[in-house]
Amino acid sequence: MVLLLLLSTLAFDVSCTQAFLENGNKIKSRTFRSPEFMLGPGSVESNVYYDIDFPRGHIALKSFNAEVVDQAGNPVPLYETYFHHWLVGKYYERRPSDRNFSRNSGLCQGQILGQYFGLGSETRKTATHIPDPFGVEIGNPAEIPEGYQEKWYLVVHAIETRGVEDRLGCIECRCDLYNVTNDEDGNPIKPDYKGGLQCCYGQTRCKVSQGFQGGKRSLSLRYTAKWIDWDSSAIPVEIFMLDVTDTGKRLHGLTGISPENGCQVEYEVESCSSTNAAGNGCVDIKRNSLTMPTGGYVIYAVAHQHVGGTGSTLYGQDGNIICTSKPIYGNGNEAGNEDGYIVGMSTCYPEPGSVKITAGENLTLESNYNSTNKHTGVMGLFYIYIAKQAPNMTFSHPPVQASFCSIFS
Repeated sequence: MVLLLLLSTLAFDVSCTQAFLENGNKIKSRTFRSPEFMLGPGSVESNVYYDIDFPRGHIALKSFNAEVVDQAGNPVPLYETYFHHWLVGKYYERRPSDRNFSRNSGLCQGQILGQYFGLGSETRKTATHIPDPFGVEIGNPAEIPEGYQEKWYLVVHAIETRGVEDRLGCIECRCDLYNVTNDEDGNPIKPDYKGGLQCCYGQTRCKVSQGFQGGKRSLSLRYTAKWIDWDSSAIPVEIFMLDVTDTGKRLHGLTGISPENGCQVEYEVESCSSTNAAGNGCVDIKRNSLTMPTGGYVIYAVAHQHVGGTGSTLYGQDGNIICTSKPIYGNGNEAGNEDGYIVGMSTCYPEPGSVKITAGENLTLESNYNSTNKHTGVMGLFYIYIAKQAPNMTFSHPPVQASFCSIFS
């Protein structure tokens, strides 16, 4: 789905380190910059960067946030550069030709939606903090294969919409606006596929208004990780990524996306008729039943939707709501509050020990979109973080900055 380009030399910029206190534990924070990428009007960045700068050692990750910035470090608004998605994942490497990719705990096939962290346009106003004493355990020497190193990769998918004819059509990756007939692997795109990731891969270009003059500019991803050193008081969480399009089938030997195999990642929302408008107010409701392979206590949950989304809900087998996550739409011009764009998603932080999922439980995922107009390439994803045990303690809120900030060259 995304062309994996190996970059032999990567230059990252560590810009800031901070310390926080949470229940007596020192939370470390560090901000990095990805390699720069060039975007001109209508162009697309879709790339994978290997061996990114990332916290090292046996630690518990507490949060991960990211945003697109210009060369001077200024946040770039979504109506100029639409942040379709970023993903961060883990792999083990002995040499560049010998990599073993790790993934989250499920549920999709192969490496589909296998990331540990990842959001889209909502990244600036979506909480990612994992409450104390929980965390995503990484760098455990017992889990790293002998002779290998634990490393991390970053996927960036951004669309430059300065000067385009149809901004919404471009960010929904409508194939007619990108003038493509083959996907990035050279395979013909099916006639009934009207828009989505197959049409807005790297080096494609969305249609620009005639006469618009605009040059290329250098951008990068600025990302911040927070963590604590691992100790016996930390409780690990498992990350599950749920997809409302998951067919539930796992065809032997197939690990990619196909019409019958597992998670499809995206889908279309057809525009409603006048009859439907009177009946349900033009809301497209997509539901799916998903079986959890393991159980535990829900610590954190959040949905991912695109423009037009009105919210997503995850239900337990008993019909009770595990989490409802709703989009936050911007109403201004500044970065983080762009009018008409999803700039955040509400999150769920159940009291630890209060919401439990059992192994083999059938969950129901529901994703809702406004269907007044047709939407292509939309998503209905849901992250849930689950811990095998719950501490005998009350919920801790995100920490407050405690001490210092240093600049690194």
